[in-house]
Amino acid sequence: GQLDTTCYAFVGDTVVLPCTTTPPGELTLAKSMLYWQIGTEKVVHFFRNGQDSLEGQDKDFHGRTSLFLDQMKHGNLSLKISNVQLRDSAEYSCIYRQTENQQTSKSTIKLNVTAPPRIEKPPSPSGQSEIPSGSPTDVPCLPMLPLSFLLLVSLGLWHL
Repeated sequence: GQLDTTCYAFVGDTVVLPCTTTPPGELTLAKSMLYWQIGTEKVVHFFRNGQDSLEGQDKDFHGRTSLFLDQMKHGNLSLKISNVQLRDSAEYSCIYRQTENQQTSKSTIKLNVTAPPRIEKPPSPSGQSEIPSGSPTDVPCLPMLPLSFLLLVSLGLWHL
């Protein structure tokens, strides 16, 4: 396999857990198996005899995982997980086995999932916005809501 690595993602993101064979070369997919799993019990994705075999896939991952089928024969065994959830944080094993010679390679990839940053802090005194994500239009709207509400209320009362 390869050196173990750590990936980071926010909830709702799509993440690719890297796994490649070394040395890269033509793989005979019809005579190989690829397991992506957590621990020894939880099957995240299973590929054998040239196709996905997802009957035993853990229900938490149903419909959210895919392989790069067009790149697998060249050694790219990476797993794509869409709509990442907090519960997806774990150590994943990428296990590749050639059925003809029983040669097995394994690598471990750790996935850390965190909630996306929330916009709850007031702007910093320097005037620089330190908000790591979120659209810029979201930022000025929040502090202005109470102000515009107060203006509407006081204008309404003034007209009375």
